[in-house]
Amino acid sequence: MSSRDIVWFVGSLVALFVAGDFASTFFYHVPQHIWGKLHLRTHHDNTRSYWEHSIVSKDPWILLDGFLGALPYLVVAGLLALCGPAAAYGALAGLLLGHLHVLWRHTCELGWSSPPWLVRFARAAGLVLPEDHNGHHKNPDVEFGDLFRVYDVPARALLVYARGRVLRARKLERLRARRSA
Repeated sequence: MSSRDIVWFVGSLVALFVAGDFASTFFYHVPQHIWGKLHLRTHHDNTRSYWEHSIVSKDPWILLDGFLGALPYLVVAGLLALCGPAAAYGALAGLLLGHLHVLWRHTCELGWSSPPWLVRFARAAGLVLPEDHNGHHKNPDVEFGDLFRVYDVPARALLVYARGRVLRARKLERLRARRSA
């Protein structure tokens, strides 16, 4: 493997993480919290174990939610694969590591607790820990971002802004309906 191949491999892995997390957060996850019911019904149902329904479930709706959340990563990986074999392998490695991160971030319910050294590292690197994602399961309005915490604040701002727009649009719709009735 040449040094150029290594750069393509690592670059595509990092690009997949950054662009995939951005796209998944802002084009699927936040919109589902505003307009959608699928994600909220399958991923934020507090009446059952989220390890069971997020990780091991065979329910088609839960699998669909997982697929739609992963779709932005798959699209980015496909685009990166067009850049050559080293980039394709980097994107594939990123998809595999991303899937391991999905499994890992749902381990709080199994009794996982991140050791202090890992918490320090993850905070410095801006990575999502299982405890962070657990916070999102408990309160769906916080802790956005699959991999990176940096997307949380802009995602929350978008959530507040878009919910406000939706509420104003519904109010206007009701006013117009009353006037025409």
